Amino acid sequence: MSFTLPEYHAPQFSLPRFQSCPDARLDPAPRDGVAPEGYHATSIFPEYFKVNGQWLLAEESRMDCVAVLREGKMAAVEFRNLKAGEPVVVGRTEDGSEGIYVHASGFEPVSGGERETFAFRQGRSRETAYSMDYDSIYELLRHERDHGHIVWVLGPACAFDADARSAFASLVRGGYVHALLAGNALATHDLEAGYLRTALGQDIYTQQSRPNGHYNHIDTINAVRAHGSTAAFIESGAVEDGIIYECVKHAVPYVLVGSVRDDGPLPEVYGNVYEGQNAMRAQVKQATTVICMASTLHTVATGNMTPSYRLVDGVVRPVYFYSVDISEFAVNKLRDRGSLSVRTIVTNVQDFIVNVAKGVAAQG
Repeated sequence: MSFTLPEYHAPQFSLPRFQSCPDARLDPAPRDGVAPEGYHATSIFPEYFKVNGQWLLAEESRMDCVAVLREGKMAAVEFRNLKAGEPVVVGRTEDGSEGIYVHASGFEPVSGGERETFAFRQGRSRETAYSMDYDSIYELLRHERDHGHIVWVLGPACAFDADARSAFASLVRGGYVHALLAGNALATHDLEAGYLRTALGQDIYTQQSRPNGHYNHIDTINAVRAHGSTAAFIESGAVEDGIIYECVKHAVPYVLVGSVRDDGPLPEVYGNVYEGQNAMRAQVKQATTVICMASTLHTVATGNMTPSYRLVDGVVRPVYFYSVDISEFAVNKLRDRGSLSVRTIVTNVQDFIVNVAKGVAAQG
């Protein structure tokens, strides 16, 4: 089965209802980092703003930002990045009546049929059958490898198991990973696994604790820091396999953003959370598919900066977003935060990685 992107149906701005709408109101930001009263907050959906009689799409959006007119284009700008005097869209309606239109149904198929109002098992939980999801992911990844930008968000559990670690490494080698977002722990335990064959002191295959194994992750961090960088540590031959190893060898960018509980940390870890957010967003701005696994913190962070669409070569296309975790709470938390386009899968992430790697390989 070949993969086909759904067609985007843009609003018909030639209709009288849109023609009669006023231009969006633009008020200057009163000072750096402060939006004017009544500012419009952006969502995950395509949003259009009427400026000088023309409806302009915010081409690179994210939720909880303000819409700013910059160099003739609409930009979604974080409050902290606002500059005094910049023209900010003001208005709290989304139906075009204030020159602001939020288009939430652009990817829905055009159909005259009606859906049933009552049906069983419309939610997604540990009881959901995910066979169709796996098949869809295999097709999606094969398409996106050559036509998109696949961003993965990994928690440390992805490096705790020998098979899962090996499976993700094979995805990197196969070209199915264009960027990796994680914290200090994922990289540390993956490097520990390559360096000492343990993760948090446990053998990555047998899960048996090694004597003095609680030193292993900080010994690994110390060894990396002694080399000056993760790349130098890998080039020294200290590690010869794994997730970060393959990212370095295949020039796949990885962004590690720290937290208050970090040990060490590794030299590349962003200690300033806003610098880390900027680095994450640089990858998210390119993303056409995002798959998050076993990291509630980084999943919610990534989800909140990922819109439901992307403009690629002048065409609006969907951004596919998956959240995978063994905890129903973890996957539902992202939906509760407003990232309604996310597709959730409740399963063991280590099994998920292995299945995905086998599935894309089986399809050639």
